[in-house]
Amino acid sequence: MAASDFYSVLGVARDASGAEIKKAYRDLAKKFHPDRNPDKSAEQKFKEITEAYEVLSDDQKRATFDQFGAEAVQGGGGGQGGFGGFGSSFADVFDDLFGEFRGRRQGSAGPARGADMRYNLEIALEDAYRGRSSKIRVPTHEHCEECNGSGAASDTKPATCPTCAGVGRVRAQQGFFTIERTCHTCQGAGQVIKNPCVHCSGSGRVRVEKNLSVTIPPGVEDGTRIRLEGEGEAGPRGGPAGDLYIFLSVSPHRLFQREGGNLYFTAHIPMVTAALGGTIEVPDLNGGRVKVKIPPGSQSASKFRLKGKGMPALRGGAAGDLFVQANVETPVNLSKDQQDLLKKFDVASEGKKTSPESESFLGKIKEFWDDLKD
Repeated sequence: MAASDFYSVLGVARDASGAEIKKAYRDLAKKFHPDRNPDKSAEQKFKEITEAYEVLSDDQKRATFDQFGAEAVQGGGGGQGGFGGFGSSFADVFDDLFGEFRGRRQGSAGPARGADMRYNLEIALEDAYRGRSSKIRVPTHEHCEECNGSGAASDTKPATCPTCAGVGRVRAQQGFFTIERTCHTCQGAGQVIKNPCVHCSGSGRVRVEKNLSVTIPPGVEDGTRIRLEGEGEAGPRGGPAGDLYIFLSVSPHRLFQREGGNLYFTAHIPMVTAALGGTIEVPDLNGGRVKVKIPPGSQSASKFRLKGKGMPALRGGAAGDLFVQANVETPVNLSKDQQDLLKKFDVASEGKKTSPESESFLGKIKEFWDDLKD
């Protein structure tokens, strides 16, 4: 329901001055604006006080209201909605209320920030394990030394933009609304270059290749992103530089596979060592050797865990583990004597269950064939 007494809505006397009405609306708008007050009832209250201000801030509408009441000024003009009649008076109030907020959102006049950049860097798994410092060469834009990034020729300075008066934005009235746009003359910088620097053609920056050092911490993973603040492209006309993002890709290793913080290594073990037991040596990514005890009767795909021998943690904490998977190798190129020994072993092994998995497997096959006969 629309309000019938606009003076009561704003909390002012019927003989209040225009300044008092404006101040009352400004205070209430701060309290009930939907962007500042999450309460659901605030939006309706804001519509009511906006409708009241729309009428009482206009001398002609106020006189009509004083003489004939709310019905004479409500309806038709969008007043009841509270957002349809924004003219210059509303623009002034909202500049006072939300100028700081709008400034943060839209950006103040001045040189634009430079673009962020991306650099792809491939490293070895050893580098990800130990960490390293890498030198890179990046094509980018830097501030012109001839004009100190201003874009203006020597002994001259950029001039205030005549279109926006240095604000960087211009206003245009469209119906009831005032629209702000980036100034087309200065592109939001608030300044124009009348005598451009010949070295950078007025842009305030030049194309260069920059040498940088990147520190890669131990434990990084494939896809890790490293941010170098202020090492991106310099902004035009002295604007601040963007950031450089280093995207790391870890190349596949010829011996190790990585899953998170754990490393996996396949060790080819002679049949005799697997049968009788023994000790083997495997490498680690730090360049050393690690001994692994192989228990008697080890089978292919057996895994042995070496705790803490995996990748270091990127942000501290315990390191991952190294898993060594056995691949028992069947001997080849046997001499006649070796073949005879294996044959004797095979005969001597009958009934002694030296190959329990094979016997179990053969038993399952026999059951399968028997089932087919039934």
